[in-house]
Amino acid sequence: MFPDSSASHPAVKICGITQRQQAHDIVALGADALGINFWPKSKRYLPLDQTHWLPELHGSTTLVAVLVNADDRTLDTLLTEGLVHILQLHGDETPSQVALLQERGAQVIKALAVRDRASLKQIGDYPCETILLDAYNPGLYGGTGETFPWELARLAQDLFPDKRFILSGGLTPGNVREAIEATQPAAVDVASGVESAPGIKNLQLVSAFIEQVRCASLS
Repeated sequence: MFPDSSASHPAVKICGITQRQQAHDIVALGADALGINFWPKSKRYLPLDQTHWLPELHGSTTLVAVLVNADDRTLDTLLTEGLVHILQLHGDETPSQVALLQERGAQVIKALAVRDRASLKQIGDYPCETILLDAYNPGLYGGTGETFPWELARLAQDLFPDKRFILSGGLTPGNVREAIEATQPAAVDVASGVESAPGIKNLQLVSAFIEQVRCASLS
């Protein structure tokens, strides 16, 4: 299961993959999961009818569908066709909606925007085990490249020790090691921090990012 809480280092998720060959290359570099963005307003959007190559990756990595208030058709397609392993919800999805998806057999990650201590309270409302913490930007749903106060991630773990946390927002090869050592997450998630353009990854940056994650110290 992603992320693996028994691992000796945080898992790495490279998000916003749009190209088949880059997906294979990034898996070869050691990424534990790839994020595929199915939100039409995203700069990294991949339409469902262009996902024929995803099954090639099923046995070698974890595929995560990045969704924002997805319609029933999209959810039904993802669940019935088995295109991905996990649904990552970045929209206004309620705890009851998450519970319904889990009842249908889906593994769910709920992404929540963090701006202050009070914003952490909502974590406890969601039944899913894994929570992605991202920067708060009114009207936006992730992928902004902005960070949030990392001490809030550590506080979230203290408040909800039964949850697994993915750290996202503004991570780069230059700061991910510091971020991990400050927050001790189960996984880290990056999109713009390893790109040459939206949806186009710089493989040298991806490699450097993964290397820094592997070098980070967990307490």
